[in-house]
Amino acid sequence: AVAAESSTGTWTTVWTDGLTSLDRYKGRCYHIEPVAGEESQFIAYVAYPLDLFEEGSVTNMFTSIVGNVFGFKALRA
Repeated sequence: AVAAESSTGTWTTVWTDGLTSLDRYKGRCYHIEPVAGEESQFIAYVAYPLDLFEEGSVTNMFTSIVGNVFGFKALRA
């Protein structure tokens, strides 16, 4: 859910969903590991396609990743 929400996902169906292949642009969680000493807490590693970011724009990349991911509350699995 974190990978999708921070790249192409939304909790609401929108008309633009059918315009392109979301599989090409979605973020992917490629590794999950437990947090040492913390029961039921994990670190998720997410990779994003480069097509999501404007070339040479550190600001675009920073706000896209940090703005979305740091805005999440802790998830209970």
